Amino acid sequence: MNLKEWAASTGIAYITARRQYAAGTLPVPTYRIGRLIMVGEPVTGALAEVGQTVVYARVSSADQKADLDRQVARVTVWATGQRLPVDRVVTEVGSVLNGQRKRFLALLRDPAVSTIVVEHRDRFARFGAEYVEAALSAQGRRLLVVDPAEVDDDLVRDVTEILTSLCARLYGRCAAANRARRAVEAATEDPA
Repeated sequence: MNLKEWAASTGIAYITARRQYAAGTLPVPTYRIGRLIMVGEPVTGALAEVGQTVVYARVSSADQKADLDRQVARVTVWATGQRLPVDRVVTEVGSVLNGQRKRFLALLRDPAVSTIVVEHRDRFARFGAEYVEAALSAQGRRLLVVDPAEVDDDLVRDVTEILTSLCARLYGRCAAANRARRAVEAATEDPA
């Protein structure tokens, strides 16, 4: 469990637990996973797996950054409950439709990562997640989804973004073609 949950269950204020952690006087063993402070002994060697287990968390925009820490906490607690040793946490702010998410791509390229744990499938990839899972599986790697239920409101927002993007490209091309046609007409027009 994380430090905030432990503090609530023992009846001490979180800020007091945080100060005790910083001073090294907390009465229970603790360890860090990214920015998260976990209480208890780290899970190591629970499964005889080769490779790292990585928690991947993503939010769409900077105003959702507070949810990023909560997402990491939920996924890490789930993973440690499954006796998976969490080796590192990768967080990212960016749209799932952005194919240039650097940390996401680095995670896929890293052969040392054997297991990727996400809260929802859409945190990883909105469309084509099955293909990513199949590619990982072919390499002896896996994607674990904590909550496999779809998040409908995010899906509606993504479809709207796709339509807006496609319309902007279409109308942008038409406007550029019209500007080019007018420029050619103006250049070839007889000044007399």
